[in-house]
Amino acid sequence: MRFNRYDRNRDELISRLEMMGSRTKAFKALDRGGNNLLTFEEWAAATGERFAGADRNKDKLLTRKEFAQTRPKQAEKPGCRC
Repeated sequence: MRFNRYDRNRDELISRLEMMGSRTKAFKALDRGGNNLLTFEEWAAATGERFAGADRNKDKLLTRKEFAQTRPKQAEKPGCRC
């Protein structure tokens, strides 16, 4: 259940810290300076790299299929712990 992913301490409430915690790894990957601040340049570099990686034929345009490749990868869902 999606709610349980965020409710880390299982108190049936989601704090702002719990909600934002899931994005920490992604933020750190963008924060190349490691100063806990995301500059426009850091964001633009990551976005440009994502665009370039999706532009398979290198025509500086994204087709619908190529654009779909810019979507962040979903983490695999854990298996049932039944």
